Amino acid sequence: MPADTLTRPATEPWTFARVEVVGVEELTPTFRRIVLARRDGGRLADPGFDQRIKVVPPSPQGIDAMPTDPDWYASWRRMPEHERPPFRTYTIRGFAGDDLLVDFALHGPDGPAGRWAMAASLGDELLVLGPHAEHPGPHGGVDFVPPARTEHHLLAGDETAAPAIARILEQLPRRARGTVVVELPEADDAAYLPAHPGFEVHALARGERPRGEALVARVAAVAAAHLEAHPGAEPEEVDIEDGLLWEVPRSARGGAALASAPLYAWLAGEAGSITSIRRHLVRELGIDRRAVAFMGYWRQGRAENS
Repeated sequence: MPADTLTRPATEPWTFARVEVVGVEELTPTFRRIVLARRDGGRLADPGFDQRIKVVPPSPQGIDAMPTDPDWYASWRRMPEHERPPFRTYTIRGFAGDDLLVDFALHGPDGPAGRWAMAASLGDELLVLGPHAEHPGPHGGVDFVPPARTEHHLLAGDETAAPAIARILEQLPRRARGTVVVELPEADDAAYLPAHPGFEVHALARGERPRGEALVARVAAVAAAHLEAHPGAEPEEVDIEDGLLWEVPRSARGGAALASAPLYAWLAGEAGSITSIRRHLVRELGIDRRAVAFMGYWRQGRAENS
């Protein structure tokens, strides 16, 4: 694929880049870090926090089949289904020099990117759609948007949310206060999460329990301990089969929806569990919907391009 078909002008906030695997690191039983070096295309920016990117892994269709025009998603949708290269959404875990770091949860939902990550080899080529370093921003794709004054941050999710939570913890100032609740496949996966002086971390090993059971129960207990319950409005129901599983309250200027909040909740992971937590926080505890960021990264039993 010629480089000029990948490069976006600086007026575009996002760009495609062809990358190559130059490193693979086993972090815990579940998490594997893939180090990606850019081979051509636009230079990627690092806006921080939970900045998301699209990853096009090797597939029978080939990464060269991926449309890279500014209206790439519409172009991709117009392709016959069997010709579409798969893609998935991940979080920028960081950079090592110019190399992009992406952490994969190997025990997460079964899909083409996860299957590829389990067998990733040096020299594998992928496409990454990410924020354009030559664009002044904002780029979009950051969903951690707390109010300027937040007494307590609640970060909760499963292993698919852990890379974003880890990055948020690393970048929050030391004065920030909050709680992290993450449900992980194994007890040894707790080592993946960085420490923060102002945060209490609850790393819950799933074991034989149903997915999400421990997460939902612990978040409810943590939230109740920090807030007096004031039953609130019924949140708008989300159809976890077909509905949009993403609600990130923002102001008209793109910042936080509220100037201050006693608790700001960032929730991400499997849609059913995250929907249950959101409903409890808003309806049972009376937390303002504008202080709850809700992201259903995936649906149990379904592998989707997103």
